[in-house]
Amino acid sequence: MKEQAKQIQTLTLQLEEYNHQYYVLDNPTVPDAEYDRLLRELKQLETEFPELALATSPTQKVGGEALTGFSQIQHEIPMLSLDNVFSAEELLAFEKRLQDRLLTKAEIKFSCEPKLDGLAVSILYENGVFVRAATRGDGQIGEDISENVKTIKSIPLRLRGNDFPERLEVRGEVFMPKAGFDLLNVNAKKKGEKTFVNPRNAAAGSLRQLDPKIAASRPLAFNAYSLGVVEGEVEGKGLSNSHAENLQKLKLWGIPVCADVTVAMGYQGCLDFYEQIGERRDSLSYDIDGVVYKVDDLALQKTLGFVARAPRWATSHKFPAQEEITTLLDVEFQVGRTGAITPVARLEPVFVGGVTVSNATLHNSDEIARLGIKIKDQVIIRRAGDVIPQVARVMLERRPDDAQDIVFPATCPVCDSEVERIEGEATVRCTAGLYCGAQRKEAIKHFASRKALNVDGLGDKLVEQLVDADLIKTPADLFTVT
Repeated sequence: MKEQAKQIQTLTLQLEEYNHQYYVLDNPTVPDAEYDRLLRELKQLETEFPELALATSPTQKVGGEALTGFSQIQHEIPMLSLDNVFSAEELLAFEKRLQDRLLTKAEIKFSCEPKLDGLAVSILYENGVFVRAATRGDGQIGEDISENVKTIKSIPLRLRGNDFPERLEVRGEVFMPKAGFDLLNVNAKKKGEKTFVNPRNAAAGSLRQLDPKIAASRPLAFNAYSLGVVEGEVEGKGLSNSHAENLQKLKLWGIPVCADVTVAMGYQGCLDFYEQIGERRDSLSYDIDGVVYKVDDLALQKTLGFVARAPRWATSHKFPAQEEITTLLDVEFQVGRTGAITPVARLEPVFVGGVTVSNATLHNSDEIARLGIKIKDQVIIRRAGDVIPQVARVMLERRPDDAQDIVFPATCPVCDSEVERIEGEATVRCTAGLYCGAQRKEAIKHFASRKALNVDGLGDKLVEQLVDADLIKTPADLFTVT
């Protein structure tokens, strides 16, 4: 039981940090696939040992707190995230759960929608006039980005027609089309400015500009995918009991909706759409990382209801990771805050899933042994979840004669202290604690971080300079350094 409690605590803390990076900083450090795997692992543990679940578990909420750079807006109806399926079998199981809860064996009608890779926003109209816009934030409280959203050319400031509700909250995705993204980076290069890594980062960064003129200069677009608050409907007109029909109604009111949204019957119809849009993925004008399925009948949606962080009536079907072949040039060993020694693959740069990849973690010696990898091997790099790369497989049939074994260091590569591997663990650790310069740097960075003491102005570079100059040896030295 102690082991499971420790696992749950570790996973909870790890996922909280990843949530902060993704939702608040817009700077994720792990692929969506890795986050989903850890979340599933945590869910499984909490299901098996419910008495060990923590009140702060990420399974109980959507994301992280909103940034303080913008004023905050309380969502009248929470903006929840979606659960995921990753295979045809899991999709079939999803439909079976719905049928069981609805006490029916009949096929269910779904709205099938490309999962746009952008930033979720909420837009409120009152009497047909744009009032405000907010980010998802933590699902309960978002950031007021009204001035930036108003600059997006595809978003109407006044709705068309006269049969819209008095108060209408439209939810959707702000994204950057591929052509606009490419042109933005071309112009940035010409000016000697920093380019964006991918369209999602470009869209998110544009919406968080304090100067609306910058957002206005960016090629942003918007597609609606659902409704939030609806009050004061026109009797006999307006919205129906079909989610897909309501999306088309939004188009009549002047709100853009993805042209590739369709309806399908049952598991097989959903799977057919997933495969068809997957085949067209590279030729689409926008980036997607999967498909979203939603029960189309709103009355059935209401019957099915919600779990803590997601609706029961919808799920996201992620695409497999994208892959490329490159060469392992070398392996370097990095020491983390807890002394964990991590092998990092230095790769021949290769373009995978929209970014150039030159590094990938090899995790530990067990992973190196599992892969059977050697320096100078050709390897398949997978950009899991379309975000962070990993070594998926070694191409043994292409191994060169001069391939070299990867030798794990017998002592710490930073301070030369002894290393140890605790029985039952895969991680090798430096035993020196804060005597080790690498551990000292990471410990002080953590101590001064936002989640700890939140020391303003003490960034990573300054910490490294202070440690390298031997001015601080422990976090306590921060209070006496002059």
